[in-house]
Amino acid sequence: MGIIVQKFGGTSVANAAGLRRAARLISAAHSTGSGVVAVVSAQGDSTDRLLQKAAEISPDPCKRELDALLASGEQASMALLAIAAEAQGCSAVSLSGPAAGIITDGHFGEAEITEIDTARIRKELAAGRAVVVAGFQGAAPSGDVATLGRGGSDTSAVALAAALGADICKIYTDVDGVYTADPRRDPTAAKLDSISYDEMLAMAKSGAQVLHPRAVELAKKHRVRVEVLSSFTDAPGTVLTE
Repeated sequence: MGIIVQKFGGTSVANAAGLRRAARLISAAHSTGSGVVAVVSAQGDSTDRLLQKAAEISPDPCKRELDALLASGEQASMALLAIAAEAQGCSAVSLSGPAAGIITDGHFGEAEITEIDTARIRKELAAGRAVVVAGFQGAAPSGDVATLGRGGSDTSAVALAAALGADICKIYTDVDGVYTADPRRDPTAAKLDSISYDEMLAMAKSGAQVLHPRAVELAKKHRVRVEVLSSFTDAPGTVLTE
């Protein structure tokens, strides 16, 4: 059975309509007989709102507790997306980062993934379920939840694709691929059909918001086939290649 990893950013699941669109993409991939693992970010600006709530209480909150708070954003998204997939007739189960076997070091707020135990995910896939995983988080050595910092959900998705030997990792965003410039600012920007890992890494490090550099570095290291595309259109995206 081939495996497809899909990643949905916060704008893709910001509301009920977005969750239903993402669920349709999960259901469509699942109906082909592929194993589907969907990684999801917190909805919209919910992470910023959680940070604001913490700041209202303390100017310097404990990093462990802040991670426990922020991880709840992705966990809400994962459950809502699994509910939406089930409503589409697709058997689905949601897993937090720790439940999905994502292990990190103990640096709260900016943890690095150290290993992934794929046993639980493979068990759910074998049972015919699509697996919806909370991005941006994993289990620290202490057993506490630790977050991965900026771009954490991209990193989660690519790391899971590498660990599972996935056929492709599809990163769904609010743009339909990688452009020569920001298409929202430059009307002459052209979409690329493909881009090399090194070119994408250079763009990411220079400020392009499409993919986080850590995710690109992981994709290059493990030769993960990545496609950047939009959850709002059916247009093909941009594929990262050698």
